[in-house]
Amino acid sequence: MSCSLHLKNISYIAEDNTLIFENVNLHIKHKDKIAIIGPNGIGKTTLLKIISGLKKPKTGEIYVFDNRIETDDDYEKVRKKIGFLFQNSDDQFIFPTVKDDIAFGLFNLGMKKSEVEKKVKNILDDLEIAHLAEKSPFKLSGGEKKLVALAGILVCEPEILLLDEPTTALDDNAINKIIKILTSLDKTILIVSHNIEFVKKVTFFQYRLKKDGLHHLKT
Repeated sequence: MSCSLHLKNISYIAEDNTLIFENVNLHIKHKDKIAIIGPNGIGKTTLLKIISGLKKPKTGEIYVFDNRIETDDDYEKVRKKIGFLFQNSDDQFIFPTVKDDIAFGLFNLGMKKSEVEKKVKNILDDLEIAHLAEKSPFKLSGGEKKLVALAGILVCEPEILLLDEPTTALDDNAINKIIKILTSLDKTILIVSHNIEFVKKVTFFQYRLKKDGLHHLKT
């Protein structure tokens, strides 16, 4: 089975020279669903940003679809295949309406307006949020914001999803909707979270991030 992500001896040091983590090794096969848990401040979000090219590791190697990723040009070749869900949904929104915000990524891919409109309608229907289409994404509830942010990623059909604390500040109803969506997806998914009960329902394997690397959780 092909490899979607491979992290080899990744370490990261903060600007004040504090070691955040080291010796992070992870091999994620195609369509695996993996979770990394740990308390706030341990470096979970940093690790996702390293994978997506938003931060650079101090040491180590990153492979995406068996290709080593080192430069910005390397990341550009795979960026369209990776969807990143930010912990704070507001950080993901740009446009004044939900439908325009979801459409943004498709226009960036060079799609025609008619095709974009069709895909936006389909994803709104699939996630049962069509009633939000004309609303401002900034004025929605926490659960609605998360669904809209997720729609903006899924509409571009990435092969890998990186999800940063997808249940933060959500009520049980919203969390259950996220679980339903994620378990239905036939994609490679890497979630970082402190919510162990949530990730057990969504992922195949769970790891705990510590300063000395990732530790497999026995369930």
